[in-house]
Amino acid sequence: MSVEAVMARITAIQGALAPAVTPGPTTPPPASTPVTGQAATFAALLGQAAGAVPGAGVLPVGGGTDAGSRMIAIAQAELGQTEQPPGSNDSPRIAEYRRATAGGGVGPWCSYFVSWLAAAAGAPVGEAGQGFASVDALRGWGERTGRTSATPAPGELIVWDEHIGLVTGVDPDGSIHTIEGNSSEAVSARTYGPDGGGALTYVKL
Repeated sequence: MSVEAVMARITAIQGALAPAVTPGPTTPPPASTPVTGQAATFAALLGQAAGAVPGAGVLPVGGGTDAGSRMIAIAQAELGQTEQPPGSNDSPRIAEYRRATAGGGVGPWCSYFVSWLAAAAGAPVGEAGQGFASVDALRGWGERTGRTSATPAPGELIVWDEHIGLVTGVDPDGSIHTIEGNSSEAVSARTYGPDGGGALTYVKL
């Protein structure tokens, strides 16, 4: 339906409702004001008319954010997940993280965690989206595909020797905030200086 047709439909709806509308200002109420009665009926009909225009009133999937931002939001919701029992490298939730990798078994799970985050955010890691059970394998993929960087940015993976996490923020003074799986046997938030606590590289998704 064309925009002209939609406007004609809106005009017809307004005409049909006109007898029931009390004369007054035509400025619509603020978005925060509840709409009731005839105004609610008109608002519903107006929404139907607008819906005839492709894409009208529809938000992009993921709210328009990129994969890195989605990973940060997902990781924040996982904070506090812990090994059960302590020291086991396992729990029902950690078992979910392992499912994001090909053939991963019970063991150190920081790489499982970031592989799971990436898959959940719609940007799985690996040439075939297979995820990685080891930090070295994930880092190697980043190097092969030109995704490594010397400087951190939110939504990138931070890689140390045998450990990996997600950068959630970088302060003006260079401090780096992260969320990491298998950090003190849990999903934990950490803060490092500008050197990232000895980080080797960063991997962009």
